Amino acid sequence: MAHSDGAPAWSQRERRHVDELEERGTIPELFETSAEQHVDRVAQRYKGGIYDRSLHGVVPRAEPGTYGEVTYGELRDVVRSLAAGFRDLGLTAGDRAAMFANTRMEWGQADLGLLAAGCVVTTVYTESGKEQVRYLLDDPDASVVVVENEKLLERVLAVEDDLDLSHIVLIDEPKRYGSREDILTLGDIYERGQEVYDYDTYQSWLDERGPDDLASLIYTSGTTGEPKGVELTHWNFRSNIHQARKRFNSSEQPGISIGPETTTMSFLPLAHVFERLVGHFLMFGSGATVGYAEHPDTLSEDLQQVQPTVAVSVPRVYERIFDTMREQAGDSGLKRRIFDWSLGVAREYQQARSPGLGLRLKHGLADRLVYSTVRERIGGRVEFMVSGGGSLSEDLCRLFNGMGITIIEGYGLTETSPIISVNPPDDIRPGTMGAPLPGVDVYVDESKASAKQFPEAAGDVGELLVRGPNVTARYRNKPEATDKAFTTDVPESALDDTEPPEDGSPARWFRTGDIVEHTHDDFLVFKERLKQLLVLSTGKNVAPAPIEERFAVNDRVEQVMILGDDRKFVAALLVPNFERLHRWAEANGVELPEDREQLCEDERVHEWIQGAVDEVNDGLDSSAKVKQFALAPQEWTAENDMLTPSMKKKRRNIRDVYADRIEEMYERPPPEAETDD
Repeated sequence: MAHSDGAPAWSQRERRHVDELEERGTIPELFETSAEQHVDRVAQRYKGGIYDRSLHGVVPRAEPGTYGEVTYGELRDVVRSLAAGFRDLGLTAGDRAAMFANTRMEWGQADLGLLAAGCVVTTVYTESGKEQVRYLLDDPDASVVVVENEKLLERVLAVEDDLDLSHIVLIDEPKRYGSREDILTLGDIYERGQEVYDYDTYQSWLDERGPDDLASLIYTSGTTGEPKGVELTHWNFRSNIHQARKRFNSSEQPGISIGPETTTMSFLPLAHVFERLVGHFLMFGSGATVGYAEHPDTLSEDLQQVQPTVAVSVPRVYERIFDTMREQAGDSGLKRRIFDWSLGVAREYQQARSPGLGLRLKHGLADRLVYSTVRERIGGRVEFMVSGGGSLSEDLCRLFNGMGITIIEGYGLTETSPIISVNPPDDIRPGTMGAPLPGVDVYVDESKASAKQFPEAAGDVGELLVRGPNVTARYRNKPEATDKAFTTDVPESALDDTEPPEDGSPARWFRTGDIVEHTHDDFLVFKERLKQLLVLSTGKNVAPAPIEERFAVNDRVEQVMILGDDRKFVAALLVPNFERLHRWAEANGVELPEDREQLCEDERVHEWIQGAVDEVNDGLDSSAKVKQFALAPQEWTAENDMLTPSMKKKRRNIRDVYADRIEEMYERPPPEAETDD
């Protein structure tokens, strides 16, 4: 939707902003331009003592526990040599090559090398079991797979008879499989490339590929079925980079920009489009420095060393940062009272349009006592943090921003490369997903939902439809799914002030499957996934996401899933905060069973959790109140297949695992026989 003449100042600046990057081209061309401009700047920072890298000797060996550096000039040499080495294996333009590794320095190097060789890069999550590995290598017809280590290699070898792989490339030095001629290391590829590299030939590979050529196949998380391969072109990625830079780099807020002075910490899966675009393509195209947290257990320590200015993460990580803050404040005493007071100040400060002297003085004191310590723990230099990949609790967003830790929430999908909207740095509104990026058109299909179902909404409510240069054209090998995902049935009024397709065909809009509110000043507010909207047997519609978000700042509950579809009332499956529970029990002289299964059935534990549920229920409409709950004894993770690699709940899997508990819960009458007529 285009802005009117009365657009806010930040929007007018975006429209006037001219990006210094070339507007068209491929990802390899963008990288080459950036490397030439920033040849002596640091491109990558990597940690020593973690991996037995096959590229040791190519990049200096960093001392254990310390970070080494690769400049843009050095990274360009690695990328060019890897491209030549992959070509020497027999890969040509358009061939499929897969990445099957954790986020690390070599992931970025191999990805850029394969793209420069003209390949289409497809990704495999490291949590994938062997059958999913088979599917994610077979469906895209991968002929080469770059595998992190021998542990992941075992999963490939278990299904290799079903695949058409010509070579397997290991990032780390092998200990067992070095005798197989079709198993090489990334170091071997580099050496082969060094021997055959020719600049003119390399340039011809870049010239073979254009902006509209396929760059990558990224598979959806598969929360509701078989993963779909999303085809993303070089221009899908490039256009989204330019759109994001317009949003951030036209801001008047100090420190809010993406450029050569930016340092970021990469730790989300690069196999996921969010990290691939924001923490990888956008950063390298802008001349930024990317540090890698190469082991999750050392993230806090790594932040101290890398000292990022920008951090990109998902809501779950911000929730854990807050949990750590709260745990360090303790359960009682002066330290906890100061912490709770500081949170109240942060909320008040964030919501104040013009803080008065008294509030500024309180905020300054709270900053010295609490907020500054939090900033130091995330490196001490963070200018802003981006949240995506899920809905962030409004209260949590307010708290962080009120503490002077700027969190900018955005929204997108794999199919949109991924960013659709993000909060303008000059107008951050917690509880919203921001305004659509420049060049992204949005339309709300009110036939799928209405404001009547969400009485708190002031804007239009329905399924969000989008179009723009960042939107995929299709799913691989799934024409029916593609047809279902797009529509041309949009009123002419939605096309006002938008550019029609160049070929004169009807505008195709992508159906996001998300119910949103589109406010009258062009902000988007997430309501619920269309498929996850609960329809109670009473006929009431309930969105589970806002209820689940309320639990995010509650210290008694670690994870929650709201239930109620085709049921008479809303219920919840909860994972207790077991560490907090045991501290409470010890402080109150309560002896609890050690076994978590028994713990989750203990009446005293249920009474303790009921306090959290009562707190969440306060202020909710009767139909949305949690009237029964059951406790789950284990945390939901990607490893136990209850979360996707991007930390979204696999609701079907969770329901299947806890089916008996759920049925048992619904057999109990709600408290005081409270139901909705």
